Amino acid sequence: MPQEIKTLHWNELSDKKVQCQLCPHYCTLIPNEIGKCGVRINLNGELKSNVLDKCVSTNVDPIEKKPLYHILPNSKAYSLATMGCNFTCDWCQNWQIAQLPSLNGNVFGDAIAPNTHILQAQQTGSKSIAYTYTEPTIFFEFALQIMQIAQQNNLFNLFITNGFITPTALADFLPFLSAANIDLKSFSNQTYRQHIGGRLQPVLDSIKIMHQAGVWIELTTLIIPSINDTEQELTEIAEFIVKELGPDVPWHISRFMPIHRLKHLPPTPLSTLKLAKQIAKSVGLHYVYIGNIFTEPAHTHCPKCDQIIVHRKGYTTYLPQPIINNQCPHCKTEIKGIWESK
Repeated sequence: MPQEIKTLHWNELSDKKVQCQLCPHYCTLIPNEIGKCGVRINLNGELKSNVLDKCVSTNVDPIEKKPLYHILPNSKAYSLATMGCNFTCDWCQNWQIAQLPSLNGNVFGDAIAPNTHILQAQQTGSKSIAYTYTEPTIFFEFALQIMQIAQQNNLFNLFITNGFITPTALADFLPFLSAANIDLKSFSNQTYRQHIGGRLQPVLDSIKIMHQAGVWIELTTLIIPSINDTEQELTEIAEFIVKELGPDVPWHISRFMPIHRLKHLPPTPLSTLKLAKQIAKSVGLHYVYIGNIFTEPAHTHCPKCDQIIVHRKGYTTYLPQPIINNQCPHCKTEIKGIWESK
C-alpha cells in the first residue's frame, strides 16, 4: 500500500496530542502513545496505523463459519485480518493476534495490496470478502480500500465485528457493506466493562444503524456460564432483537469452550443453549441457531410451513430446492436474506 495513505477519523489537539474518533473509546494520545486497539499510535502529532496493509491471516472459509446463514449458503468467503482489537475479551479465541499488540506491542503481518486480495478471492471462487478474525474497525483504512474494489468486482463485503465503532466511521463503510455478523456479547453494560473492555450502548447503536441502512445483519452471542447465561439476560437479548430489528434477524447462540482468561469455567451445557433457543422462539424470533456443537443441526426452516429450506450440520450445507426471489420453495413465504449472487 502506498505510504501516503493517511489514517482517518482523528483530530489534532494541543501539545501534539491527538484524539482517535474511530471507535467509542475516543483515545486521546500524547506523542508515541498507542491506543487501546494496540495498533494506532501518535507519531509527532499525527495518528498513524501500524497495520495499514499487514495481513496476519488470509483464508478461504465456508460462509457458514462466520457465521452467516442467510447470505449465499454453501459459498466461499475469502477472509482476512490484521492484528489488533479495540476489545480485550476474557474469552477471546483469537487473542494471540487480536490482543498481542496491546499486551506486548508486537505487530506483524505480510504486506498485501488491496488488488491482490481481490484477485485471490476471485481465483479461489469466493463470492465474498470477510473482514474477520480480529476487529475490522481497527484496520479501517485498509478494509475500506478493499471494500471499494470488491464492490466494483461484484464481491460481497462481510464484516464480522464487535460493533464498537463510531457512527461517523461506520457511515464510511455502509455504502460498501453487504452483510455483518455482530457480536452482541451480553446485555449488561457491567459485563462489557468488566470482561470486554467496552460499553454496551455503542454496540446496540451500531446494530440499529446497520439494520436501518439495509445491511443484512445476523447477531451472535457466545453464552458463557455464570457471565451471560441467566434466563433474564437471554430474554432481554431476544426481546431487543424482535422489538428493535424484527423477527427475521437471525440469532446465533454459541457454546463457550474454556479459553484465554476463562479456562476455569466449564463449557456451556447444551441445556442452556436449548433454553436460549426456546426463549427466543417464545418472544417471536423466526431464526435461532445453536452453534459450536456440531452434533446439533442448524437448519433454516420456513417460519410459516416449517419445511427445511437450508439443511446444515456443521459446515456441511445444502439447499433441497433453490430459494428464488427470497421465497420459500414450498409455500412462497418471504425468507429474509441474500440468497442469490450478484
